[in-house]
Amino acid sequence: MAITSRAISWCLCCELLLAISAAPARELELFQSSQATPTGEYTFGIEGPAVDRDGNLFVVNIGKPGTIGKFAPGATRSEKFIDLPEGSVGNAIRFDREGTMFVADYKRHNIFALGKDSRQPQVWFHSDQMSQPNDITVSSHGTIYASDPNWKGRSGRIWRVAQAADGTVQGEVMAAPRAMGTTNGIDLSPDGKRLYVSESNSGQIWSYAVGVGELTDAKLVRTFEPDTVDGLRTDVAGRIYVARILRGVIAIMQPSGAVEREVTLSGKEPTNLAFGGSDGKTVFVTQRQGGFVETFRTDREGREHCLQGSRC
Repeated sequence: MAITSRAISWCLCCELLLAISAAPARELELFQSSQATPTGEYTFGIEGPAVDRDGNLFVVNIGKPGTIGKFAPGATRSEKFIDLPEGSVGNAIRFDREGTMFVADYKRHNIFALGKDSRQPQVWFHSDQMSQPNDITVSSHGTIYASDPNWKGRSGRIWRVAQAADGTVQGEVMAAPRAMGTTNGIDLSPDGKRLYVSESNSGQIWSYAVGVGELTDAKLVRTFEPDTVDGLRTDVAGRIYVARILRGVIAIMQPSGAVEREVTLSGKEPTNLAFGGSDGKTVFVTQRQGGFVETFRTDREGREHCLQGSRC
C-alpha cells in the first residue's frame, strides 16, 4: 500500500508525541526507591552492603548476628552466605579490584578476608587496640582505611591497614589534624587523594587529604543534625551519598557540601549503601527499620564498582 505524505506526517507526529511522553517516565525511574528484599530477613544490625563483580549483594546479619547474607541478581529474597567465626559480628563489607571480600568484625576487632569464590574467612588484620572497627573502604592499591569509633567516649580514629613488601599486613592509627568525633561512614574520592568520614555524634561530614600514615588538610564538608548520619559512598563523579539515619533519605552532595538532591526511602533508618547492577548505577540501601534492603537507580557509577572493573 502506498504511503501518502499526510500519513508520513501523522506517523512522525505520533513518534514525537510518544518520545515526549516517554522522556519524563524515564527520568522518574531515577532516584525512585523501592523495597528489594522481604521485611525481617535481616536483624536490627543490618549493615555493610557490598556488591561483587558478578552483581551479588552481600549484607551482614541475616537471620541472626554473625552471619552474611547474599542477594543474587534476579532473586526475590536473600540466602545465607556464611557464618563468621564464633563471637564475631560483621559491620562492613568491601571488595578490592581482585575480588577479595573484606569484612570488618567490630566485636572481635578483626578484618577478615575471603578470596574470590571462598567461603572461609581468614583474619587479615587484628588489633586489640581497636574499639571496633566500624566501616572500611579500599583504595585502588589495596590499602584499607577503617573508621574506629569510641561510642562511649564520643570520639574516634581512622586506621590504615596495608600489606607490606614482605607479605605481612600492618596497621596503624593515622595521625590527624583534629580530634575526631564518633567516626562512622568512610569512603575515598575517585582519585584516592581524599578521605570522607562521617561523625555520628556531631552529624558532620569531614574530608581529609590522604598521606602515608597521616591525614592532613581537614575540611568540614557539611553539618547535618547530630546522630543523623551513618554510612556513605562516593560515585565516579566525586559525589558523596550519605545515609541519613532517622531521616529516611539518602543525601547526594557535591564535595563542596552542597546537597544536590535527597532520595526519599521506604524506611526511615538507612544504615549504609552500595553501588551495583551491571552498570554500577543501582544503589542498594540497608534499612534497620524492618531489616530489609531497598534500591534505586542513579545516574553515575559508584567508585567501588568502577574499581572492581579495573577502570578506576
